[in-house]
Amino acid sequence: MAEEPDENRQRRNGLYREVSPELAENMRQGWADTERRDLAPAAQSAYTARRRAELSARFPGELLVVPSGLPKVRANDTSYPFRPSSDYAYLTGDQSEGGVLVLEPEERGGHRAVLYLRPRSDRENGEFWLDYHGELWDGRRNSLTENERLLALACHDVRTLAERLGAVGGPVRLLRGHDPEVDTALDGRATEEGDEDFRTALAELRLVKDAFEVAELRFACEATARGFEDVVRILAGGEPTSERLVEGTFFTRARVEGNDVGYASICAAGPHATTLHWVRNDGEARPGELLLLDAGVETRRLYTADITRTLPVDGRFTPVQRRVYEAVYAAQEAGIAAVKAGAAYRDFHDAAQWVLAEHLAAWGLFGERSAEEAYRLGLQRRWTLSGTGHMLGLDVHDCAKARTDTYVDGTLEAGMVLTVEPGLYFQPDDVTVPEELRGIGVRIEDDLLVTEDGNENLSAALPRRADEVEAWMARLRG
Repeated sequence: MAEEPDENRQRRNGLYREVSPELAENMRQGWADTERRDLAPAAQSAYTARRRAELSARFPGELLVVPSGLPKVRANDTSYPFRPSSDYAYLTGDQSEGGVLVLEPEERGGHRAVLYLRPRSDRENGEFWLDYHGELWDGRRNSLTENERLLALACHDVRTLAERLGAVGGPVRLLRGHDPEVDTALDGRATEEGDEDFRTALAELRLVKDAFEVAELRFACEATARGFEDVVRILAGGEPTSERLVEGTFFTRARVEGNDVGYASICAAGPHATTLHWVRNDGEARPGELLLLDAGVETRRLYTADITRTLPVDGRFTPVQRRVYEAVYAAQEAGIAAVKAGAAYRDFHDAAQWVLAEHLAAWGLFGERSAEEAYRLGLQRRWTLSGTGHMLGLDVHDCAKARTDTYVDGTLEAGMVLTVEPGLYFQPDDVTVPEELRGIGVRIEDDLLVTEDGNENLSAALPRRADEVEAWMARLRG
């Protein structure tokens, strides 16, 4: 909740100590009217209205408050690029910092939705050029009227929010932890238990994607595929390639076609691929090694892909690499086949893990134990480590606050989107496996839309079979 700007506010250690009356008067004058009066509602607005209506139906008679959040400091007076809370973006389509969505209960039932935002920078008091976050510093903000037209939602000045919150009685639900001022304003009215239930309900609301979300995720996968192609083109045939060059190459695609990367890209070459979340990216991809690239483009409406391919740096798998790769591919095929409406969520994980256990047993890694016994004891997890997938959407690990019985113990429904990503990771210092396997990490990950009659692989544009991967890389590298 922003305060009224101070006309005389100055940055500490700024070069200018004061503003003359003449300069202040000069800056007030001579500006054209830039109000945009021909705006139409954004395509997303019809979907966000339906989402708010569904949320309203779940909490009749309660005041619901969902903040966008505030920028996070990176160092001193610089901040990380701002991204709104996913629930706020889901319910509004807005990406403004400091915004707050309020659903006020109405006597006749339902809720009145109001979005509280910062208005345009004030030209009279000098905020637009004197304030460090004024329009001439950070760029033009939409006016409240412009936002009302774009978002099809009533918009009020956020500086009036504290007073409004104080005037509305009854029970309160708050998406806590995104805006300290809002948390403080509702202290004593919103309870931690109620807020946690609210967070859970928001997560479960997002489990099944609507048509707008599916289109966004489809585009995210298409853009990500192009980013992977960019990476293949820069992998030098005979020289090491920096993991950070790989990271930067994909990042360029993400920024050109989308908003950003959806998460820190994993550009793990050689033995780094055995670390599940290798994001240091400070090594080199050398010919003869594998590059595990786990990356996703986040669209401009903040939906992210999450795709992994494990690529032979020089374009050809060695026999040992191919053996591991084909085991993971077989596991992924089994996992994908288990994704369908009505199936248990855990089915795809169990199917993939079983196939990996069979391969590990065939390689003699369980000693005298059978694949069945090893699987029952979970022994394959030494080399598979993680689960086989997760929900996907606005967050790379979407709907994470949903109840266990509606998520991992739940049933798949048409419209859900999830990843299927089995892997094998043989640590460089694992003396229980043959030396030829040590330091090899392979993961294959795709984004699956659950349909009424099975599934659609949204990331199918990227090849998965070993021979197809080699042919694809050869084609891209000429």
